[in-house]
Amino acid sequence: MANKHEEGHPSSKEIGAREQLRLFGIFFRIGVGTIGGGYAMIPMMQHEIVQKEGWLSEGEFIDIMAVAQATPGVFAVNMAGHIGYKLGGRLRVAVLAALGNILPSFLIILLLAGIFRQFKEYKLVEYAFRGIRPVVVALIAAPVFTMARTAGLTRYTLWIPIVAAGLIYLLDVSPIYVILVAGLSGWLYGRISRSKDSV
Repeated sequence: MANKHEEGHPSSKEIGAREQLRLFGIFFRIGVGTIGGGYAMIPMMQHEIVQKEGWLSEGEFIDIMAVAQATPGVFAVNMAGHIGYKLGGRLRVAVLAALGNILPSFLIILLLAGIFRQFKEYKLVEYAFRGIRPVVVALIAAPVFTMARTAGLTRYTLWIPIVAAGLIYLLDVSPIYVILVAGLSGWLYGRISRSKDSV
């Protein structure tokens, strides 16, 4: 998988040592340049891994997102680990990608922990964070439209994310239950569809 495959799909060959180091560097840069947590990293991950490197297809990236959301732990770290394992086929590559994602935040927090307390009362710092908030919202919202097309959302399936969001936001239903029900429903739908096709 050292080079881009046709139509952006990866080949069956696992990435080599050079690509593994590049993968670490990609996640390190994403960790340095992203404010707003894991979901704000999604457009940067998608750009680097799918569009720029061509290591994953859009569909594979969406599948990894679904698995990462259902996996316990920090979403961004889960994404990095699953992408690393998908590309490298080994736990070592997953750890390498996750470490690249974690390390910048750890170092930055380590550096700022001692000095932020001195500056947090300054109005300029408060205004800066207020200005960053809308940008974070935009970073999270931007990939939604691209992923909606990739996921095959139509007027017949658009109600699914709307109902899911309504259950979580309006009725305070735990996202865990929404994910479990959605996964079970998809599995049952797949079995029913295959049964009809075999008849």
